[in-house]
Amino acid sequence: MNRHDTIFVALKAHSHFLGSRLPSPLSLLSPQFWTYISCYGKKKMSRVAFLQRLYGAFRENQSRLKLVLICTAVSGGGLLAYGESVAPEETITEKKKVVVLGTGWAATSFLKNLNNPKYEVQVVSPRNYFAFTPLLPSVTCGTVEARSIVEPIRNIFKKKKVDVQFSEAECYKIDAENKKVYCRSSLNNNLNGKEEFVVDYDYLIIGVGANVNTFNTPGVMENCHFLKEVEDAQKIRRTVIDCFERANLPDVSEDEKKRILHFAIVGGGPTGVEFAASLHDFVNEDLVRLYPGIKDLVKITLLEAADHILGMFDKRITVFAEDKFRRDGIDVKTGSMVVKVSEKEISTKELKSGGEIKTIPYGMAVWSTGIGTRPFIKDFMTQIGQASRRALATDEWLRVEGCNNVYALGDCATINQRKVMDDITAIFKKADKDNSGTLTVKEFQEAMKDISERYPQVELYLKNKQMRNIADLLKEVKGDDKKKSIELNIEELTTALSKVDSQMKFLPATAQVASQQGTYLATCFNRMEDCEKNPEGPLRFRGEGRHRFKPFRYKHLGQFAPLGGEKTAAQLPGDWVSIGHSSQWLWYSVYASKQVSWRTKALVVSDWTRRFIFGRDSSSI
Repeated sequence: MNRHDTIFVALKAHSHFLGSRLPSPLSLLSPQFWTYISCYGKKKMSRVAFLQRLYGAFRENQSRLKLVLICTAVSGGGLLAYGESVAPEETITEKKKVVVLGTGWAATSFLKNLNNPKYEVQVVSPRNYFAFTPLLPSVTCGTVEARSIVEPIRNIFKKKKVDVQFSEAECYKIDAENKKVYCRSSLNNNLNGKEEFVVDYDYLIIGVGANVNTFNTPGVMENCHFLKEVEDAQKIRRTVIDCFERANLPDVSEDEKKRILHFAIVGGGPTGVEFAASLHDFVNEDLVRLYPGIKDLVKITLLEAADHILGMFDKRITVFAEDKFRRDGIDVKTGSMVVKVSEKEISTKELKSGGEIKTIPYGMAVWSTGIGTRPFIKDFMTQIGQASRRALATDEWLRVEGCNNVYALGDCATINQRKVMDDITAIFKKADKDNSGTLTVKEFQEAMKDISERYPQVELYLKNKQMRNIADLLKEVKGDDKKKSIELNIEELTTALSKVDSQMKFLPATAQVASQQGTYLATCFNRMEDCEKNPEGPLRFRGEGRHRFKPFRYKHLGQFAPLGGEKTAAQLPGDWVSIGHSSQWLWYSVYASKQVSWRTKALVVSDWTRRFIFGRDSSSI
């Protein structure tokens, strides 16, 4: 090792000795430094030889050493001065408080996609988990276990950079004027009189879903099961097993056994149909082997007030489902409106028989028709002047009408789409840029993009009429004349757009709609500040400038109807209908992929695999 190497080793030891501290000339003179050097030098040579060479190197290179010391002192002080001069003082901006009510599809989708750390989020819900509700019918029969379809809500947001807090409580009052939410703990324990609390908010997201709708039918709440929560599915599962156990007792009469084993399902929608199919498979694939003496006494009846089941599906699916159920022995009674439910009988009004009242004995009844408004939502609607509605009315940006900074999504809300005819005068005035009193084709085409974006019924109308562009729409007013000189007055514009409002439709109360609304609203919140400066929405026809965001657009991705026997009906975009085993495997793959975590994906798939190998569990726990 030459002298230059020795100096390098000493300086390297100097940097190790100081660690992250700034260098100082005095540190080279400290005894602790020389002790450290002696230990450090052992790796290169013996202690004596190292010190001798180091002493000689320093003596012969005193001028260089002074230069190193001066540079070290100057650079260290410079770094310190630079750090003190340019280190900006952190500006603490107050975070906006966002309160989210609910942990269902809409609220959970909002929480999953919210990434802006400038919000402080408070979640309030009586349940501390998210439930994959489309698989509830599978839980009722043991195809899937209840814990396989639930994910703790804290698992969903624990790794997010957004500050999110959760309170297991239920909201019982909203004070929109003072921006306060009144909550009550849902835990049954001693809270020393502090079971109620108030939460302030800057933004309120209402995603509490809906209650069941009994249509004020007598006896429904007291005697029927429902299928909206995980607890409902578990209760149904226990009741099914209990019915078989009671009917298997030796002292029960034949007629009583038939009544106990009669399962009545009210509602021919997707939930009722899927539960009927799941129950049929459970009985015929598993329970008949365990209860051979009573297998012929089981009966499943599906009651629907309309003329057909699965009314929201393609007619081909409806016909196939009804035929399959009848072949399987499921009694499908259409045109039967339930008017009363007693402890052992259901009274129906047969609409096809002139309103004749019939009674049906039953052992278990499941009510799966309609949704209703939660009590505190009704109070809130009365407070803001929406008492006559069935759900909270929002605009196309999911903002509750009549409130500032309050949003509602999912089953508890409905979008009040604005009609084109209500704004036709404002549209014409905004499109007439030269104030000539008429619109050229070019002016109309330029305005049409904003019109289609602001009023989705326009695009639906063109699509249903198979019109490719605006020229096809103008044919209805101007015939086949396509000359650029054609001009429209306000009467002709009104005629051209007079029929588009007929395409307005309410969105269905499904998980698919709620999930897309939550994702959309989270995207808006993530880009709130950017869009305040640079609005990206359509023109304000009744004001100046543009809307901050594009309005919500629902994209229908298809729907499934499991019909039992490993057969499923699928209706996908593009009027594509598939029925059979291939659709069942498509249903498996879609529902597995839509689980909110890898944990639930693995659990659901393992439950399906277990069912294929060992069958369904028939225990009553």
